[in-house]
Amino acid sequence: MDAVQRKGFTMLPVGMAHLVTVAGLPTHHRDPFDHLLIAQAMTEGATFLSGDRNAAQYPVRTVSCLGRKA
Repeated sequence: MDAVQRKGFTMLPVGMAHLVTVAGLPTHHRDPFDHLLIAQAMTEGATFLSGDRNAAQYPVRTVSCLGRKA
């Protein structure tokens, strides 16, 4: 937990607004945890960082963390 705070990150608990948002999301893939993270990003106005190519199909700002092969 201390390392998270030292790096400037904030822990985000799952709230009712996140659950309401996740319930309305289409299923572009089958990963329920990604759905929850996407719903949190949407609700909080945050950017979703992911290596999942399907994330861009959701109405959320995304940044890909896929590395490029040399």
